[in-house]
Amino acid sequence: QVQVVESGGALVQPGGSLRLSCAASGSIFRIIAMAWYRQAPGKQRELVANTNAGGSINYADSVKGRFTISRVNAQNTVYLQMNSLKPEDTAVYSCSADVYSTTTDWNRYWGQGTQVTVSS
Repeated sequence: QVQVVESGGALVQPGGSLRLSCAASGSIFRIIAMAWYRQAPGKQRELVANTNAGGSINYADSVKGRFTISRVNAQNTVYLQMNSLKPEDTAVYSCSADVYSTTTDWNRYWGQGTQVTVSS
């Protein structure tokens, strides 16, 4: 089994910064990709940023230039540095990990989510 745990969510003022952390642990042979998603009240979940084992990175247009995803492969950990936060960034942020637990089978695992609230 694989566990994914996020941390770092908080209440922050507009223009502020936060860093979210996500760590995967358990029966991990190899992690293909890790990603951050968010879901605001009344809205669908959206991809914020992702990164794969090859180092490829993608961002949602709404966060480009403000958010940075980084990954520490040896620690099965991914971070999301969020700068210049806006009220519209308020959401539950969830981390996903695409994990090979054996050499042939992979699954996507999700964390419980961490709340980010941007408000004055």
